[in-house]
Amino acid sequence: MMTSTRTDPIIVAGTGHVGLIAAIALGRSFENVISLGVIPNGTDKRTTALMMPAIRFLQRIELWDSIAPHAAPIGSMRILDGTNRLVRSPAVTFEASEIDEEAFGYNIPNATLTKTLNAALKQVPVRHVAASATRYHPVENATAVEASDGSMFSANIVIAADGRSSLAREAAGISARTWQYNQTALVLSFSHTREHHDISTEFHTEHGPFTQVPLAGKRSSLVWVTTPAHAAELLDLTAEQLAMRVEERMQSMLGAVTIDVEPQAWPLSGLVPTAFARNRVFLAGESAHVFPPIGAQGLNLGVRDVETLLDTLPADGSDLGAATVVSAYNRKRSPDIIARTGAVDALNRSLLSDFLPVQMVRSGGLELLRTFSPLRSFLMREGLRPGSGFRWPRREADRV
Repeated sequence: MMTSTRTDPIIVAGTGHVGLIAAIALGRSFENVISLGVIPNGTDKRTTALMMPAIRFLQRIELWDSIAPHAAPIGSMRILDGTNRLVRSPAVTFEASEIDEEAFGYNIPNATLTKTLNAALKQVPVRHVAASATRYHPVENATAVEASDGSMFSANIVIAADGRSSLAREAAGISARTWQYNQTALVLSFSHTREHHDISTEFHTEHGPFTQVPLAGKRSSLVWVTTPAHAAELLDLTAEQLAMRVEERMQSMLGAVTIDVEPQAWPLSGLVPTAFARNRVFLAGESAHVFPPIGAQGLNLGVRDVETLLDTLPADGSDLGAATVVSAYNRKRSPDIIARTGAVDALNRSLLSDFLPVQMVRSGGLELLRTFSPLRSFLMREGLRPGSGFRWPRREADRV
């Protein structure tokens, strides 16, 4: 049975975190928004570190208050050299207080975030259709969308939050460059006997970063990037054996470790499209960018996609998919996404390189950050939000 094919202003394709945030944000500002996709079942054991600019956007769209009780602050971030190379990098600690913030951001379990966003979606005037889009067809001033349940829709614009293998991106004629890394991310959570004091620690190893991020209480999440063979070996260990490996790699700085969320493994890859909007389709989330889990960029970049979209779409009733709107979104998102993708890729490859000059450059760069506080502050601000490196400290009224 097919539904009416009247043209609705917006269809948000995809119900991952970016898709849900987009549907909620747009539903508060526009009428006749449709969220298309099956809500995840909440089994994802990963966590997400949302930085302060993303937190402030969630406040703006009235989501943060329901998420905050489940979030743990990240007050400090430190980088330690965990390699056995000839040239070793100095330890560098970044403090949120240096840039007039109480925290860099907050760490949230993905399953909790999904549950909270799903509940919030039901509180906004958005029609949710629990079916996936299977075909897109551009028509005059609209895009026809066919769903897996046989429903047919016609949208003025489509927000493609349908992941790295986006059908909407393909239908819009946007190609993407993809690549694979010979790395796997092992993700888990663990409890520990010592306090983490809201500090996130990232060890740089020969195979990728080993990153601990604080959770509430004496618990932390972990992203351990390593070779596929080593990841498979770690997955075969008992919980007790794996806990010993984690404690050893952490140099026992958090005391005894107990694995309390079993590990999952995720192969690492990268993706960047040739455009971020075309033919009334706007890319957001992993349809627009995929890269290794370094520097908490992934979902934060996706939230900036949604924020930019909300600020770019005309609110005066004019054509949401006009060429000027498409051009504006491309112009605003391209520098941020391309720069972040390139920076994360370069940093990741520098960790893997045994070429001595590369190691010397990385070590020298970290030493400069450690000793030169203005540069460190600039990098921290720029890391949170592009273009904010030279901004003056915020007023008290602007604080979270």
